Amino acid sequence: MKNILITGGAGYIGSHTAVALINSGFEPIIIDNFSNSEKSVLKGLKNILGREVKTYEGDCNDRTLMESIFSENQISGVIHFAASKAVGESTQIPLAYYANNIGSLLVILEVMQEHGVKNLVFSSSCTVYGQPDELPVLEGTPRKEAESPYGNTKKICEDILHDYIKSKASARIISLRYFNPIGAHPSSEIGELPLGVPANLIPFVTQTAVGIREKLTVFGDDYDTKDGTCVRDYIHVLDLADAHVKSLEYLEKQSDCFIDTFNVGTGQGNTVLEVINTFEKVSERKLNYQIGPRRAGDIEKVWANTNKVNTVLGWSAQYNLEDSLRDSWNWQKRLSGIE
Repeated sequence: MKNILITGGAGYIGSHTAVALINSGFEPIIIDNFSNSEKSVLKGLKNILGREVKTYEGDCNDRTLMESIFSENQISGVIHFAASKAVGESTQIPLAYYANNIGSLLVILEVMQEHGVKNLVFSSSCTVYGQPDELPVLEGTPRKEAESPYGNTKKICEDILHDYIKSKASARIISLRYFNPIGAHPSSEIGELPLGVPANLIPFVTQTAVGIREKLTVFGDDYDTKDGTCVRDYIHVLDLADAHVKSLEYLEKQSDCFIDTFNVGTGQGNTVLEVINTFEKVSERKLNYQIGPRRAGDIEKVWANTNKVNTVLGWSAQYNLEDSLRDSWNWQKRLSGIE
């Protein structure tokens, strides 16, 4: 089995990707500092897989630790998830975001180079598009000025990777621009586990449904969309995890000095109110929500053109919005002890 290092592997997307890797014949090794995840995730992984996943607790900016991980394990590829990711928080502590998100990538690239590890899948984001002029967005759609330091770190990291490959580095790199991951593993053993007040829509929806949050505020209903609320491309986390496996398999067939970028979404846009209505349908619960004013920095609408990832990687989304929300709801019920 080929060892794949997953940075941030105890996080939401990382943990699901660990399962997908094992199901595809790879051996994941996790590094996570648990700054935005819980160690209970490791127990959930063990329950799904019937065994533990090798895990290191630590920071990707810790070069000594990273070098020891590469020395102790024959790593054949890296999936780099680890990053600070809260848009709002990034505007409050931008230097911490630049130091963590960019610094960790530099350490990983340098250690990979020292140990002759070539394959890297980088976790980018559709935030690099800002509010695109044309929809759906293609990989070649011009990137806009970032709305937040978080979004800017993703743009800068993409630029670093391109400059690295231009230097004739013996590396093979894919950047995946995610849209909006939702859902949970069907076993309800792992899922999205926000610490504190959720920054993402779906955990706020499910927490409101079980009474953890009093009500959900929909930020704005006067946008130029079918019902006035913002549009996003919501992708099941299992589909997203599978895209990482497909990316690794594709990289193994490429020559050195290779880089490419793929959108990973469903190719469908849904409004916030469509999400709420669909959730009410799958959960059979009415959601307490109110319409509020627009929120600064919110993009009006964005969804992916997925032709490239469908054709080149042979990947396409298998789950629809109902599937995703049903799995999110089952995960929330598990967390809240609801039958």
